[in-house]
Amino acid sequence: MGKGLLLGFLLSALAAWPQIAGSQGMPATVLTLSDGDTIRVQMNGKPITVRLACIGAPETVQRPYGQNTRQYLQQRLPAGSAVRLDEKTTDRYGRLVAEVFNGININLAMVEDGQAFAYRQYLGNCNAREYLDAEYRASRRRYGVWQV
Repeated sequence: MGKGLLLGFLLSALAAWPQIAGSQGMPATVLTLSDGDTIRVQMNGKPITVRLACIGAPETVQRPYGQNTRQYLQQRLPAGSAVRLDEKTTDRYGRLVAEVFNGININLAMVEDGQAFAYRQYLGNCNAREYLDAEYRASRRRYGVWQV
C-alpha cells in the first residue's frame, strides 16, 4: 500500500511539473529582460523582442511583485542563456509571442511558482488546462503573487 501511494504521488508530481523541452522550437540566446513577461533574444543574428505566451506577469512598477517576478526570470534566464522558442503568434506591437524553454517550459514554471498568472484571454494557442492547473496549485500554496 505504501509503495502504491508513493508511486501515485510521484506520478502526480511529474504531471504537475512544467514540460521538458524536446527538440521543438527555434534556438535563441537571451540578451536582456524587460519585465516579467518580455525578453530580448538573439535569433538568426538579429535581436528580437519576445512576449512570453500564455501568461501575464505583474509590471515592474507593481511593488513588490513586479520586481520579484523580474528577478525570478533573471535567475531562470540569465543573459547569454540558450533557449528554444515555441512560436505562437505575433502581437499588435510586432513582438514574437512564444513559450520559452531552457530545459523546462519557463512560462509554465512562472505560473507554477506564483510569479505570473495564466492569461485566460490568450490561452487558445497554449495547453490551457496545464496553465490553469498550475495557477490553481500556486494559489492554493500561496506562492508569489498569491501571498496576498
